[in-house]
Amino acid sequence: MLSKYQNILILAPHTDDGELGLGGSINYFIEQGKNVVYAAFSTAEKSVPEGFPKDILKTEVKRATAELGIREENLLIYNYEVRKLNYVRQEILEELIRLRQTMSFDLVFIPSLHDIHQDHTTIAQEGLRAFKNTTLLGYELIWNNLTFNTQCFIKLEERHIQAKVNALKMYESQGFRDYLSEEFIFSLARARGVQVGCKYAEAFEVVRLFL
Repeated sequence: MLSKYQNILILAPHTDDGELGLGGSINYFIEQGKNVVYAAFSTAEKSVPEGFPKDILKTEVKRATAELGIREENLLIYNYEVRKLNYVRQEILEELIRLRQTMSFDLVFIPSLHDIHQDHTTIAQEGLRAFKNTTLLGYELIWNNLTFNTQCFIKLEERHIQAKVNALKMYESQGFRDYLSEEFIFSLARARGVQVGCKYAEAFEVVRLFL
């Protein structure tokens, strides 16, 4: 079924959310020759730890997405203020509509609609509004998900999960976060794989599906 999807859009509230939610799948898509566009809406300058340049996440997301195989011209970085995306939701919606009009995406990934982070909620809801006539899948960030319905799985190989790990290693400024650890990334992929009878997988919620 994935073969019919050629133009794929990843909506990430912050740099690293897309890699965390579906880094293995992104690497798989690139391997399959699909066109993948990654849009990050905040570089979270106010959350950068002391000792790093305030714009370090802009540099790190470029390195991380390149590690997964995303072309430089397919990385879109916006500078909305972290934790305040809900203040500019109309502006974000209009930006998403411009994206929709620029390219005909047939598969769009958004944060889970059950994600309780205010920025993630905003991107999920506005992403749904902008792309309601497109197949939409919600990715999991389990530390933010109040609940998560594992309705869709993408089966992956070890090399795809390793690419995800390698990409996340580019976020040196975020290295203190336990959910970026190699052990956690592989453990979650293994757990999702067990659910569907393979070694590794990433799970998604079905928001909209067009057959």
